[in-house]
Amino acid sequence: MKKIFGAKKNNDPPPTIQDATDRITKRGDTVDDKIKKLDAELARYKEQIKKTRPGPAQEAVKARAMRVLKQRRMYEGQRDMLYNQTYNLDQVAFAAEGLKDAQQTMTAMKAANKELKGMMKTVKLEDIDSMQDEMMDLMDVSNEIQETLGRSYNVPDDIDEEELMGELDALEADMDFESESVPSYLQTRSRI
Repeated sequence: MKKIFGAKKNNDPPPTIQDATDRITKRGDTVDDKIKKLDAELARYKEQIKKTRPGPAQEAVKARAMRVLKQRRMYEGQRDMLYNQTYNLDQVAFAAEGLKDAQQTMTAMKAANKELKGMMKTVKLEDIDSMQDEMMDLMDVSNEIQETLGRSYNVPDDIDEEELMGELDALEADMDFESESVPSYLQTRSRI
């Protein structure tokens, strides 16, 4: 009937890489548990072989041990195959994540490029040069103001150095004269 009237197609989303990895890992864990059980069984058979005398009984135990060993090797092969599948899925997942990262980086770079272009429209090189020139002019004016405010008003520019030296010598002579009039116990000792 479904073929005549048509059945709804199953539109379930395909499994993700993580879903597949989890499913395979779960199967691998099941196989590992089976291998552990077979290892325990092999250990029991090994003990039985040691305890039994050579003969048909020992041969029967060896045959069972060989059967268990074959099963163990089969499960190990399945486990290795599952590990390889998981490894391949991990590689695909890493590649997909790398591509997603590259897409995000590209989107961010495009947005930054657009923003920079918008900012560059508001900033003009001529305006920056003009502002730099104005700043230099303002600094020159500021320096001139500082020089003007720092001038000395009472000292003429054409002072003779010999005249200043003579005045300094006269001051020293006055100081020596005053120091002689001070009693010796009040005088400060000069350093040698």
